[in-house]
Amino acid sequence: MKTTYIYDPIHGSIPLQGVMLELMGHPLVQRLWGIRQTGMAHLVFPGSSHTRLEHSLGTRWVVREMASRLGRPSEEALALEIAALLHDLGHTPFSHSLEPALVESTGENHEDRTGQLIRGNVPFKMASFGAGIQGYRAPSIPEVLEKHQVNPQSVVRLLGARTPGKAYLRELLHGTIDADRLDYMLRDAHYTGVAHGVIDMSRILATLGLRDDHVAFFEKGRAAVEGFLLGRSLMYSSVYFNKTVRIAETMLLSAVERHPEFPSIGEELLSGTDGQLLTALSNTSGISREISSRLVSRVLYKIAFTSQAGSLRRLDHYRNHPSERRTLEDDLAHQLKGVPGEVLVDIPPRLELPGDDVRMIGEGGQCYRLLARDPVLSRLVGRSPSPWRLAVYVTPRLLTRAQARGARALERLLPS
Repeated sequence: MKTTYIYDPIHGSIPLQGVMLELMGHPLVQRLWGIRQTGMAHLVFPGSSHTRLEHSLGTRWVVREMASRLGRPSEEALALEIAALLHDLGHTPFSHSLEPALVESTGENHEDRTGQLIRGNVPFKMASFGAGIQGYRAPSIPEVLEKHQVNPQSVVRLLGARTPGKAYLRELLHGTIDADRLDYMLRDAHYTGVAHGVIDMSRILATLGLRDDHVAFFEKGRAAVEGFLLGRSLMYSSVYFNKTVRIAETMLLSAVERHPEFPSIGEELLSGTDGQLLTALSNTSGISREISSRLVSRVLYKIAFTSQAGSLRRLDHYRNHPSERRTLEDDLAHQLKGVPGEVLVDIPPRLELPGDDVRMIGEGGQCYRLLARDPVLSRLVGRSPSPWRLAVYVTPRLLTRAQARGARALERLLPS
């Protein structure tokens, strides 16, 4: 069987053959070369220009190692590898940055859309990838899988609902310490230069085990597990929720939301690559065009003020009802004598880190929950990655006025 090797700076030479090699060449997978892994983080960490496809390749390599160490049957391992390679197919340009716009415009998140693509339900814009090349017809993802005797639905199940009786199958891709997180921690740390994500993956893999059909780790790997949990928490606060990254991602989201044809044009805007999206925004008019120009030139909005106040229920309401949040933004802009789009309200998502507790296998073979046993570690890794519940960003010309009057205006519009 033909084997092709791709050199990866994180994991070394990654072999591809058979169905993996054919999937790698599929246009929908190749689209991921054009999507940055860390959204707008490159505006703060210039090296972080790595892509979703690099991460997908790495996740596939990690889950292969995990399945091998657990002695899983070849058919299970292959399904896991395919799911790992395809798990990010449905991402929008700039990855998670535009997830709210995708949900608002299509009613689906990127995981839903990934499942649709694996089943062969391809949006019109995505179907154009690979089209227009003389003598070339790209097969659908299901056609590739079925050619190699793989059921597409079995792959989708690994990325969605839990697999009855085999919880470990889903946990290897969607657990607290899984192939996805193991890869992006190391990869993002490498490209951003932020050392918090440099984890001891070899030790984690070496101490991987199973108990009662769940992923667990032997006691001798506890230090590596604790390092992973702490590193993930620190990467969130220092990279993914960095204040300047949040400003840029909020601006990008606003540029899409305030496109004259949004939300009807959402599917088209969000089915391409980073470059295609920025081109589309630059070719429109009004505030969307101005914001996209600011992002390309790195002329960003400024923090007017932040707040830890406000009802969580009210903040969740605005987060889940973006049209009402935009109305709030425009009311604030009016009070500050600005125009719609000059004031942006950022309500960071409420993350529960690290998610499910980690199962550890003690010296006597008994299984215990690490965070339940260590409340100090639990508090450290479960802290909020954002220093505020709400932030307001404005164009530089409104900054002085917003700092003087904005907090009081917000209090009137958003009571506790």
